[in-house]
Amino acid sequence: MGHEDHPQDEHRVSRETHDMLENNIINGNDDEEEKMNHKKIEEEEIESVEKIFEKQYLPGWRNQVTMRAIVVSFGMSILFSFIVMKFNLTTGIIPSLNVSAGLLGFFFVKTWTKLLEKSGMLKQPFTRQENTVIQTCVVASSGVAFSGGFGGYLFGMSERIAIQSGDNNGFKNPSLGWIIGFLFVVSFLGLFSVVPLRKIMIIDFKLTYPSGTATALLINSFHTPTGAKLAKKQIKVLGKFFSLSFLWGFFQWFYTAKDDCGFEQFPSLGLKAYENRFYFDFSATYIGAGMICPYIVNISVLIGGILSWGLMWPLINNRKGDWYSADLPSSSMNGLQGYKVFIAIAMILGDGLYNFIKVIFRTLSALSTHLQERQLLNTLPVHSEEAQSSSLSFDDQRRTQMFLKDQIPTWFATAGYVAIAAISITTLPHIFPQLKWYYIVVIYIFAPVLAFCNAYGCGLTDWSLASTYGKLAIFTIGAWAGASHGGVIAGLAACGVMMNIVSTASDLTQDFKTGYLTLASPRSMFVSQLIGTAMGCVISPCVFWLFLKAFSDLGQPTSQYPAPYAAIYRSMAVLGVEGFSSLPDNCLTLCYVFFGAAMLINLVKDHLVKPSVARFIPIPMAMAIPFYIGPYFAIDMCVGSLILFVWEKVNKTKARAFGCAVASGLICGDGLWTLPESILGVAGVKPPICMKFLSRATNDQVDTFLATLS
Repeated sequence: MGHEDHPQDEHRVSRETHDMLENNIINGNDDEEEKMNHKKIEEEEIESVEKIFEKQYLPGWRNQVTMRAIVVSFGMSILFSFIVMKFNLTTGIIPSLNVSAGLLGFFFVKTWTKLLEKSGMLKQPFTRQENTVIQTCVVASSGVAFSGGFGGYLFGMSERIAIQSGDNNGFKNPSLGWIIGFLFVVSFLGLFSVVPLRKIMIIDFKLTYPSGTATALLINSFHTPTGAKLAKKQIKVLGKFFSLSFLWGFFQWFYTAKDDCGFEQFPSLGLKAYENRFYFDFSATYIGAGMICPYIVNISVLIGGILSWGLMWPLINNRKGDWYSADLPSSSMNGLQGYKVFIAIAMILGDGLYNFIKVIFRTLSALSTHLQERQLLNTLPVHSEEAQSSSLSFDDQRRTQMFLKDQIPTWFATAGYVAIAAISITTLPHIFPQLKWYYIVVIYIFAPVLAFCNAYGCGLTDWSLASTYGKLAIFTIGAWAGASHGGVIAGLAACGVMMNIVSTASDLTQDFKTGYLTLASPRSMFVSQLIGTAMGCVISPCVFWLFLKAFSDLGQPTSQYPAPYAAIYRSMAVLGVEGFSSLPDNCLTLCYVFFGAAMLINLVKDHLVKPSVARFIPIPMAMAIPFYIGPYFAIDMCVGSLILFVWEKVNKTKARAFGCAVASGLICGDGLWTLPESILGVAGVKPPICMKFLSRATNDQVDTFLATLS
């Protein structure tokens, strides 16, 4: 769910939106007859997409949300929750999984219907509307794994992160019961807040929602003859790399008897580089992510890693004993770790503030223009709904008719918002005593306005500012509560409340756009989003609990799962209630420099250079991520970019057609292996071999020691 040049939010980035909008279907077959057929269908689609589907069966909204769609969505939600959770707890960069969800949903239901068709039991054909419902449901469910804050604000409340951050502002350890309860009372409000505005967003303002449009084009193409043929080829490629990725993860597991063993610890660039986190860790997940993310994102991450771990941290480490005490442990926030975290925060806030101002300005400007245009239309002497509709294309007329057919009553949305808000105001103070009821009331008063701004801005720019609104809540509520009244926990909890509302609001509106373009009913979109969100409220906490029990060092900087944003969100909350007194020497000055640099880079990128030059300027948000955990994953992602780059040079058509399928297979296979790996960890089954690498001198010492034992 992201745009090519900018992530939809600070963690989600993808390449496919631009390619989908540019090419509805790409045929990778060299057969001339197929190419001619494909070209003919493409020309027909350019003229009218809906004329191709005009004679096809169009189910009612109840028949779009089928039992098979829910069953398939549930299975895929478990897989995608593991994938998103792994990204959450490793680097925080989550590539768009919409295409994978649409592709796998098409494959599973198509297989299901073929089996039923052969047995003569098929009662309802597989339609693009049902495909849209599956994609919506899966993305809504796995979206909870992101907005639930398992790698951010929620885990940042834990004692483990509090000790690591070196503050004594209280903690709340994760527990399956309260997490599920918390998610159920905060995850649905955003859905009800934007339902009354769906017609304004989609029909009146005609907002583009690039990711929603791209997903709709993908689903529409799947259900044309040529698209279905291509989808089958993509599924075969995805299945092949899915299997390879899963088996590679299984093979690697045998060599990881201890935390510092295995292929992930391979010093591929030398031991000195390895000490500074520069190495290739053979991760299929991040090679796949690199193939999906835009080149500039991967290069930005690598530049950030070189700047921090290659230059800054060695130089600051040389000031040990001068800028900070030499006796401090490596994990202390008053030492080098403090520079890593707070400079990263400064860049994230600088980038976030700039884009917040930019998107809000564009939102208000476009909203004002839209309102003026509507006012002008209403004052014209000749104006009627019939005249307006007659000027629409066949596609627009049919889509508008179907979109307005199944109305969701405004009273229902309003009553739903008020009822859930009342339950939430009553319940949340029992889960978080530091979060007073009047804090929640204030959040819920402003939340619908912010949800509208986020959904509208996402429609213009494909950029959701959910995490930015969450940080705003951290500082506002945290400072209001104060350190003596649990401001850190209150701020982190408020972040979760706000982030869930504005995130689900933009996601639902984007799904409405996808449904509009595939003739899926708004009711089926709303219901599937409710079902997916409910699934996510149960599946995501269970997946997180499994990770927590399987990996005892989860959240530690040197862990396989360092959860970098947990420490960052916690530090933001501490900064909000304690001010700058907790920062080590000269850290504040460096924070100012990098905060300003992030805003300046964005300003130059957007306004001071040509677009052809701007696309080579790095993204500050992406640069900030390796400041804390190191650049090792950036090397994997750059390897993925290099593979795709070479493939495009050799055969651009096939690279565009199958690149995302290969990437999805690598990500999904490695993500699925995480499930048995976690179960083995919980069961206490240890790998039999430890593979590690030593310098020659250390190896000689080990050999000498072993010789004395023998």
